[in-house]
Amino acid sequence: QVQLVESGGGLVQAGGSLRLSCAASGSFFSINAMGWYRQAPGKQRELVAVIASGGSTNYADSVKGRFTISRDSAKNTVYLEMNSLKVEDTAVYYCNADLATIVAIGGMDYWGKGTLVTVSS
Repeated sequence: QVQLVESGGGLVQAGGSLRLSCAASGSFFSINAMGWYRQAPGKQRELVAVIASGGSTNYADSVKGRFTISRDSAKNTVYLEMNSLKVEDTAVYYCNADLATIVAIGGMDYWGKGTLVTVSS
C-alpha cells in the first residue's frame, strides 16, 4: 500500500506564506515525479507545480515567481513553499505522486487526501 500524507495547510492573510509538505510511504520502487494540484470551490482540479525525478520543475503560470517546489529524496517528501499568497490561491491542495510499484513498473498516480489553504483578504 502507498500513502501520501500532506501537512501544512491553514489560514493565512493575503501576502503571507505557507509551506506544504507531502511524504510518500509504502511499497514502491521509485518516484518518477511528485507534485501539487489544487481545487477551488466550483472549479476543476489544476496543476500547481511538479518536480520530476531528475529535478526538473514545472509551474502553473499563476504561481510562477511566488511558489517553489522542492524535494527531499531521502525522505520521499515534496514541499511547496508558497509566498505572496493571494485570495485566489484559496483551494484544497492535493499531493500527487507518480510511483513505480510492483503492479505498475512504469508508474502509477497516487493522491493524497488534500489540505485546505485559505487566504483571507
